[in-house]
Amino acid sequence: MKLQTEVNNLKLAGNLDLLANQVVEGFISGMHKSPFHGFSSEFAEHKIYNQGESTRNIDWKLFGRTDKLYTKKYDEETNLRCHIIVDNSASMHYPALKNQSVQQLNKIGFSALASASLMKIFKKQRDAVGLSVYADSYEFYAPEKGSERHQHLLLHALESMLTSEKKEISATKTYTYLHQISNKIHRRSLIFLFTDLFQTETNQEELFKALQHLKYNKHEVVFFHVMDKEKEFDFSFDNTPKRFVDVETGASIDLYADNVKEAYEDLMQKFQQTIKIQCAKYQIKYVAVDVNKNFNKILQTYLVERQKFK
Repeated sequence: MKLQTEVNNLKLAGNLDLLANQVVEGFISGMHKSPFHGFSSEFAEHKIYNQGESTRNIDWKLFGRTDKLYTKKYDEETNLRCHIIVDNSASMHYPALKNQSVQQLNKIGFSALASASLMKIFKKQRDAVGLSVYADSYEFYAPEKGSERHQHLLLHALESMLTSEKKEISATKTYTYLHQISNKIHRRSLIFLFTDLFQTETNQEELFKALQHLKYNKHEVVFFHVMDKEKEFDFSFDNTPKRFVDVETGASIDLYADNVKEAYEDLMQKFQQTIKIQCAKYQIKYVAVDVNKNFNKILQTYLVERQKFK
């Protein structure tokens, strides 16, 4: 227990690889306690048995425990291509934290560790992975590969996001760069997008066109809507006068939180619902993730979407 506490308190910057390993090991340990215990070197995953399929790969031990038929999908049958896209804009660096750890993360720290953890799972499944990072410029791109050297390159890029200082005013061009990224991913891939959708490009129709573009070439897209739910959605601030500053534009406003809390929450709920509806329209998986929660939802989403990708 003491060792685990020490690991959780390690600084994120400089220890991303180690902490991602810890996240994945904890997740896999939890899986071994569930019917889907088979995340191992023998096979990549279970899938529900469909009538008419060969019975050769049915997991009869699992059938004995669950009374349901599942088949084993082996590594060589399930290799696929994955691409992670991370919004590295100024708003993603909220709240400002000097030394992030697993116990205390802002949105970019959460996204970096979640991405690194996904990469660990990809490696176990022998899936190729690529990475794109954008903000007010297209900061980094690497195509999908599966080598050890390539993974180190991507981890270094994620580490750089944590240590880079963002400009006080930084224009985020989400849909501009999503179009450019879409043009680079030619072969069918499973795409993961981490963003808070706080941006200076405010034309929602154009944003949804960009999301639709990600579906080009039959890609499967998962949109992780990253948020600090307590502050950004619930607007949970004490009722003392505060100055709220838009880090994307520099605009500010002085107010008492209680005076606008109800109206703010209503607007954010409507905004989120609009995003959900548009994602459903374009068959994009929408997943709201809170930086104050663990990473199980991220990794579970990957395993579920991976089965659909066949």
